Amino acid sequence: MAMDQPLLSPHELPAGRGPAPAPRKTGGLSRRTQLALLHLLSLSRLGLAVLFLMNSDTWVRAGLIALSGFTDVLDGWIARHARLTSRLGALIDPVADRGFAVTAILALLLEGLLTPLQVTLLLLRDAATALGFIVSRLVPTLRPVELRARMLGKAVTTLQAMTLIAALLVPAAVPALVAVVGVTALASVVDYSRAVLRARGQLPA
Repeated sequence: MAMDQPLLSPHELPAGRGPAPAPRKTGGLSRRTQLALLHLLSLSRLGLAVLFLMNSDTWVRAGLIALSGFTDVLDGWIARHARLTSRLGALIDPVADRGFAVTAILALLLEGLLTPLQVTLLLLRDAATALGFIVSRLVPTLRPVELRARMLGKAVTTLQAMTLIAALLVPAAVPALVAVVGVTALASVVDYSRAVLRARGQLPA
C-alpha cells in the first residue's frame, strides 16, 4: 500500500481530478482474478502463523518470520505496481499481517522468550491501531477517512519482525530492539493520528 498519501476516500478527491487510470491486465487475467490471487497471498500469512505454532525448530521459525515479512512486502509491491488496491485488500493485508505477528509474539511469551513488558511494548502500536479503527467507525466525521499504511507503521512492523528473530537467535539483542520498537510505535501513533486529523481538515498540512 502507498505511503504518506492523503487519507481521503476516492469520492472526496478535489474537483478537477479525473478517475484513476484503468488497471492493467496481466497475463490475460481479469481484475477480479488478480485481486483474488493477491488476497490469497496476503492470507498465506495466517497459514504461516499456524506453521509457526506447529514448529519447534528455531531456524524454521525464524525462516517463517522472514517469509511472512517477504509476502507482506511482495503483496504491497504488486498492489501498487499492478494498481490492484481495493478496500477489501486494505482490510485483509493488515489483518493477515497482524495475525501472524500477534500469534508469534504470544507464542514466544508462553515459551518464556519474551517478557510480559516486552510483549506490551511490541503490541503498543497494534493496540492503538485497533482502538483508532473502532473510534474512526464510531465518529461520523471520521468514517469517510480511508485508513492507509504509513511509513512509521511499516517501520514498526519491520522492527517487530527483527525482534522476533532476535528472540529466537540472539536473545541478548531483544531488550534494545524492544526499546526501539516502543519509541517508534509511539511516534507512529502520533503520526497516524495527525494524518487522520489533517485528512479531515482539523490540522494544517
